[in-house]
Amino acid sequence: MSNPDSFNLFSFTGKTKILHLSWIAFFISFVVWFNHAPLALAISKSLGLTREELKTLLILNVALTIPARVIIGMLTDVYGPRKIYSGLLAVCSIPCFMYAMADDFTQAAIARFMLGTIGAGFVVGIRLVSEWFPARQLGTAEGIYGGWGNFGSAAAAMSLPTIALLFGGEDGWRYAIGMTGVISLLFSVVFYMNVTDTPKGSTYFRPKNVGAMEVTSKGDFALLLIMKIPMYAALALLTWKLSPNGVAMLSGEISNAIYVVLAAIYLFDSWKVWQVNKHIFSEPVPAIHQYQFKQVAVLNVLYFATFGSELAVVSMLPLFFADTFELDPVMAGLVASAYAFMNLMSRPGGGLLSDKFGRKITLLVLTAGLAVGYYVMSIIDSSWPLILAVVAAMACSFFVQAGEGAVFAAVPLIKRRLTGQIAGMTGAYGNVGAVFYLTVLSMVDYSTFFMVIAGTAVLGFFTLFLMEEPKGQIAEVMPDGSVTMIDVT
Repeated sequence: MSNPDSFNLFSFTGKTKILHLSWIAFFISFVVWFNHAPLALAISKSLGLTREELKTLLILNVALTIPARVIIGMLTDVYGPRKIYSGLLAVCSIPCFMYAMADDFTQAAIARFMLGTIGAGFVVGIRLVSEWFPARQLGTAEGIYGGWGNFGSAAAAMSLPTIALLFGGEDGWRYAIGMTGVISLLFSVVFYMNVTDTPKGSTYFRPKNVGAMEVTSKGDFALLLIMKIPMYAALALLTWKLSPNGVAMLSGEISNAIYVVLAAIYLFDSWKVWQVNKHIFSEPVPAIHQYQFKQVAVLNVLYFATFGSELAVVSMLPLFFADTFELDPVMAGLVASAYAFMNLMSRPGGGLLSDKFGRKITLLVLTAGLAVGYYVMSIIDSSWPLILAVVAAMACSFFVQAGEGAVFAAVPLIKRRLTGQIAGMTGAYGNVGAVFYLTVLSMVDYSTFFMVIAGTAVLGFFTLFLMEEPKGQIAEVMPDGSVTMIDVT
């Protein structure tokens, strides 16, 4: 019988098998999600897109992931990771095929918008890995899952331009993108056939209520409603970008209608939060079952700055290198992939450091590092040697991705049965950050864009002082009503 404390990364049994299948699923979802970035110039030429339309596709690609991560996180907590991840990989192959067959900007925009849903796959694996690994190994395991999976964007950047060239002709990019959809569809079956939600004999804790996140104090109730606002604001910002004030894809009337719908959904969402949590206003939650929502809020802000900036930078970096150093599209894609390439080691490294030295101190050091890293990126220009610019991008990405690993080393230690929802909200904040940063990019030069990210990282650094180091145990109620204590240190 294998030792539960062992962690043999080269094994393909037990918890390590689950870890490998999880990161491969995440890897494929990221290849599909970012299959357009390295082919952007070819797609632009084929469909006759303006530079403004191309930048709009980048924003659309990350928009729907905001509500999708919240909803998928909720569904994962209720139905389990196996069903949800398999279903997501299968369903999202459809808009992938639609994008490969698009003939104009509108068709490409609709498919790209729908494809943002696949970015929600990340939160499913966070819950699955947390079920299989103990707290002392969780940061490392979640870091490997996130880092190796995230490498999908670099793999897309490195391989898809070459694959498109191999197919040849004006439609080479279509075959390359369509192929990623086929892979996603096939792996959905492999995942479903080989994964279980928990180790044999373990309980899968489900939330007591469905439809909104549980909180355990009146102050946390107010904070939850406040923290939901930026998610709706990001979608309103996207709408503004598509309105006559932006690229005029939507009419003024439709844009105004979307604003009204977003406001109505926020009010409905707030009502659902009240329905789930109104009991806390009449009777206090026992101390053993309480958790601090401020922990979630701080992690949201940090993921806004870390993953939000990574999503934005991965999307624009090929264009940045092409414009700054006058590189051809294939070379620009390869050079830009150096940023995402760091994911292989830096995100697991962030989780490992977090396991070893503590969640809070690791986040403080890494957040400070990424602020400095983006400042350096802001001063890169054509006078720099290309190799030095690449090294600066890789150094910056180390702090960004290690920071992401450290954030999700803490997420599963807040409240086990809510891990999918907490991961969903924190993950959604990454996309809120991406929409914000990409909108900024559409209005300013590259240098200012990087400086804005550095500024938000400084803000994240100071919010960290509100966070408390996870310690002790969290209580969860078994189906028979008994209480189980789960170690978080």
